[in-house]
Amino acid sequence: MKNKSSLLMASLALFLSANTYGNQLATNPTVEELRLDKIYKYDATLVNKDALSLFAKKWSAVKDFEQAKQLLHRTGNDLWLKIKSQVKSNKRYDDRPLYWQRLATKTAIKAQPLVFSQSELELLLEVFETASRGYDDIDYRHNTAKQIFLTGFDPFLLDKNIGQSNPSGLAVLNLDGKVIEFNGIKAEINAVIVPVRYEDFDNGEIESLLAPIYLGGQVDLVSTISMGREHFDLERFPGKRRSVKAPDNLNVLSGGTKEAPIISKLAGETLSGDEFVEFSLPVTAMQKAKGKYQVIDNLRVVTLEKGELQPKLLSELDGLTAVSGGGGGYLSNEISYRSIRLQNQLGTQVPTGHIHTPRIKEFDDKTNKAIVNQIEEMLKQAIRSL
Repeated sequence: MKNKSSLLMASLALFLSANTYGNQLATNPTVEELRLDKIYKYDATLVNKDALSLFAKKWSAVKDFEQAKQLLHRTGNDLWLKIKSQVKSNKRYDDRPLYWQRLATKTAIKAQPLVFSQSELELLLEVFETASRGYDDIDYRHNTAKQIFLTGFDPFLLDKNIGQSNPSGLAVLNLDGKVIEFNGIKAEINAVIVPVRYEDFDNGEIESLLAPIYLGGQVDLVSTISMGREHFDLERFPGKRRSVKAPDNLNVLSGGTKEAPIISKLAGETLSGDEFVEFSLPVTAMQKAKGKYQVIDNLRVVTLEKGELQPKLLSELDGLTAVSGGGGGYLSNEISYRSIRLQNQLGTQVPTGHIHTPRIKEFDDKTNKAIVNQIEEMLKQAIRSL
């Protein structure tokens, strides 16, 4: 096994390679960006056109690569902080403006690519994107006894519901930087939002994001979050393979089916590891969180050999092929698998696992608030076991 220093260096290399554009020219609009026409018709207020015009003016005045890099980092970080502030102040309790403003800004960048090469433009777009996802805002600033790290997701399945919101992203915006308390023990939360794109996962985005978190020695709990089913599910046994027909936000399919699930990639190589892993969240404590929804310790998995199972022990899954883990066969399950796999690989003891939130249709302010409030209560209850 690699030592921690070399693993950290590898994670940084993966980070720089994540979110590349493959064979597509960086100036071409992506499938996500092409949906902007629909969102303008659906709700034009999801994009701040005044801010977009101001950015375009600044962008047109850029003289060189370093100046461009600084502007895009600042613009991405300012967007992240502004939307967070709106959510926390309840001025606009909505995750969607972050997603759509990011895409509109990337479109404006591509409309005036200036004199940059394709590789330079790719890097500049990545600088803006990661800053706007909170990746550059990970910093435990308070002197608390415990530290928690969360990830959420962008809205997805937008061709079905262009107005779709994602409670996991909203939870991140609400909880990032917050200090919570249980019985006098305080914990600070840091959080980011990751893309719903298979390619980013294959390029190592999750590993490059989480390796420094695990190796930093500060964090006491890592929880990935996504939108799921009727109630809250804590996904005990994530599976290794993709098996859903649902596309990602670029309309790329997983390549797997229930009959022939596939293993994803990591920086060009087939992802190694066991077919199933087990979470280490303090589930009993988290189930005590009060709220509108049940908090379920979800044991359900599906295997090729035996179909649906509800094992009590990970060892019961030895020798079986994963079709879907507790989190299914999509990126919700995969981020959970990758985070636990990495945590095991690095040999850390940080409790890690996945929270699936109740599902919403389009945008539902009242339900979103109930979901986010209960997530906060679950994390407060978790403090007692950290």
